[in-house]
Amino acid sequence: MTKAELIEKIAAGAGLSKADASRALDSSLDAIKGALKKGQKVTLVGFGTFSVTKRKARMGRNPRTGQEIKIAAAKTPKFTAGKALKDAIRK
Repeated sequence: MTKAELIEKIAAGAGLSKADASRALDSSLDAIKGALKKGQKVTLVGFGTFSVTKRKARMGRNPRTGQEIKIAAAKTPKFTAGKALKDAIRK
C-alpha cells in the first residue's frame, strides 16, 4: 500500500476529504518523527511501539576491495508490533 492509497482509506473510513486525511496523516507522522528525534518512545496500544536504538561503531569490510572500514555509531528507528496487530495478521 502506498501513502496515497493509505490516504484514500483514511478519508473513506473517517468521512474526511483526501486533503484533510493527508494533513492528518502527515501530522501524525511528524509527531512520531519528532518524538523519536527527542529519544522518546511512541506507543500506540494495539498497534505497536516506535523507538530509537543505538548501534555501536564497528569495523566492516568494503565488499569490492576487501579493505576494512570503520562504520560509525548510529541511531536507528525500530518498530515492535503489538499483540493485537500480530493477532490480526495471524488470522
